[in-house]
Amino acid sequence: MTIRLVTVFIAVSGAALGQATARSVEQQVKSPLTHAETVAFQLRRYVAARVPRLRAPASAAEWKRQAAEIREKMLRDVVYHGWPREWIDAPPDFRLAGETTGAGYRLKKYRYSIVPGFETTALLYEPARLSGRAPAILNLNGHEAEGKSTEYIQKRCINQARQGYFALNPEWIGMGELRHPENLHWNAAHLDLAGFNGLGLFYLAMRRALDFLASYPQVDPSRIGATGLSGGGWQTIVLSALDERIKAAVPNAGYFSDLSLGAAENIGDNEQSATDFLTVADYAHLTAMRAPRPTLLIYNAEDDCCFRAARVQPFLLAPAQSVFSLMNAGTALQWYENTDPGTHNYQYDNRMQSYRFFSRYLGASAVEDESPAESQVRTAEEIAAGLPEDNLTIVGLAAKLAAGQRPRTTADDLETRRDELRSLVRYRPVRVAEAWPLANSRRLGVEAVGYRFDFDNDLSAAGYRLRAVRTPVTAPASIIVRDKGRKSAAGEAADRIDRGEQVLLLEPVLTGDSAPPDIGYPNFERMLDHAGERPAAIEASQIAACARWLREEQRAASVALRSTGPRSQIASLVAAALEPSQFREVRIRGGLEAIDDIFSRKILYRDMPEWFILDLHRQFDLTLLGALANSGTKQ
Repeated sequence: MTIRLVTVFIAVSGAALGQATARSVEQQVKSPLTHAETVAFQLRRYVAARVPRLRAPASAAEWKRQAAEIREKMLRDVVYHGWPREWIDAPPDFRLAGETTGAGYRLKKYRYSIVPGFETTALLYEPARLSGRAPAILNLNGHEAEGKSTEYIQKRCINQARQGYFALNPEWIGMGELRHPENLHWNAAHLDLAGFNGLGLFYLAMRRALDFLASYPQVDPSRIGATGLSGGGWQTIVLSALDERIKAAVPNAGYFSDLSLGAAENIGDNEQSATDFLTVADYAHLTAMRAPRPTLLIYNAEDDCCFRAARVQPFLLAPAQSVFSLMNAGTALQWYENTDPGTHNYQYDNRMQSYRFFSRYLGASAVEDESPAESQVRTAEEIAAGLPEDNLTIVGLAAKLAAGQRPRTTADDLETRRDELRSLVRYRPVRVAEAWPLANSRRLGVEAVGYRFDFDNDLSAAGYRLRAVRTPVTAPASIIVRDKGRKSAAGEAADRIDRGEQVLLLEPVLTGDSAPPDIGYPNFERMLDHAGERPAAIEASQIAACARWLREEQRAASVALRSTGPRSQIASLVAAALEPSQFREVRIRGGLEAIDDIFSRKILYRDMPEWFILDLHRQFDLTLLGALANSGTKQ
């Protein structure tokens, strides 16, 4: 695909000024200009600087006010962003799908809707003998592929029922009966693109389970607990911080303060690193919002997944403890570091810690030891509740929601729409603070200088500036950006050089040499969205800043922008739309034909993370973005 936004040609008279070839240019730009770990450090520092710090206020009353404000804002502006009010307020519709008995408990299988068309399942373990209303525990699962059939989860729920609790275990999206490629958690970015914060789907799934448990006739709604490992620990802290119905909470190795990003922690999937989450609060705030309700934080000394105890404690426990103390509930926040086995686990030692904690704070019988449950563990088929064949997936739901939208393709007031785009992508212009020349060569009459561009927001990019030695420094310039990096642009660069232009082969942050280490998923792009930034806007601001540098500091007569590939496409469109006066022309090849292609082709977030901008599909299409880019370019 070629999007030709401006029909402007620069005439060049006389013979070619250089003898550039694709091979010679590729040789001249082969030296690396930065390192992946340097980029990773800069990005971690950039995000960590945007993490709100938890500071205990002067009084308990002031903290209660702050906590209420955080709770309201997090739900309104982040969790429920874009979601229909009638879906949010819908009552739980749990439907019994079968039941059986076990030794000391009864087991009921349920199906329920998260949102219309997207159902999940749950198991309710009931005490065999009841006298009046009983306490209950919501057991939330993590990334166990087997979901609710996982052995240790069944053992824990069986023991809770035998101890006198109602134990509800909902299936987690992407696991067990909901295991499907389109339910991978990274696909929550498709919901963002359609205008529905991906966190909302995960939150509604667990909140509906709590709604059901709190309204169950034999459950005492004042004595509800929640627990889970890993993603279940994350769910536990999010739900129990934002919903005060949960009295006692035991999150196990499920989260950390995002201040840890200043070191080397990975951020987690899309739901944990939800878009704009850090614009409201850090996970340290959510921990403190549990005060004065009893909370046991379990972490593992040699965790082989994530969130090792020693790395988590400094940024999480002490700040939250100060708030609990302020609320005269210092002993209500407890910490346990597991060493047996010390890995990412909810095995015997950790289960016993949770049993004793819940017994103390929810009023069930004291627990001396775990009762044997090996013979009671059932297969996935035995406890399956069944789901409709046409049950939606995350990708399917996002596509359905997007199909109902009709973004405007034109605008009477382009400047108003430009302002809307600027706000949507959180665009902030940057300037080149330093352009460090780190490599240079001259061959076949062509000069190349490699730069690391340090910007005034502490991020950087890399690029090679090339021109024929006979080409004046005031000649028109072209910035070339490509998804596959500068070496793939050697042929295009040679052609522009032989036409008498100078060329900047630019690799904005997150691309080419300016990319952080590849860890198998877009961790660093997610960090930025989590902090309220937009990767496409950051890349765009660097492109525009380099155009300004070429014109103002290097005296280039004008600058064209040429991009190839969909990732470069969106960054270039944003740059040209928001700073059109920087460019004489913009040409885009090999991009998307329409934003709808992301849904129809089921494009993965990891392949084009810059495109998954919250609300983009709801408010803009490519025609309108092109019109904005075209409207102010220099003719």
